[in-house]
Amino acid sequence: MAEQKQKAIPALFTKENYTWMAIGAAVIVLGMILMSGGKNENPAVFDYNVVYSTTRITVAPILIVLGLLVEVYAIFKSPKPAAK
Repeated sequence: MAEQKQKAIPALFTKENYTWMAIGAAVIVLGMILMSGGKNENPAVFDYNVVYSTTRITVAPILIVLGLLVEVYAIFKSPKPAAK
């Protein structure tokens, strides 16, 4: 029987895709950390300014959405054609 040559399947993601995925994941993690915020000195007292701070309500969700957009970009980014 003759051996059949198999075509090499190109990699789905390149190093550049994985780099963008790592950047997106880091931005998402940063947003989650900022959303968790600090803590009150006295847990029995509700501090409106700590719970509803601009960082928790605005900045952190924006960072999470931006991180997700970077992830989508990383997944759909096509590899550059090889130079001949």
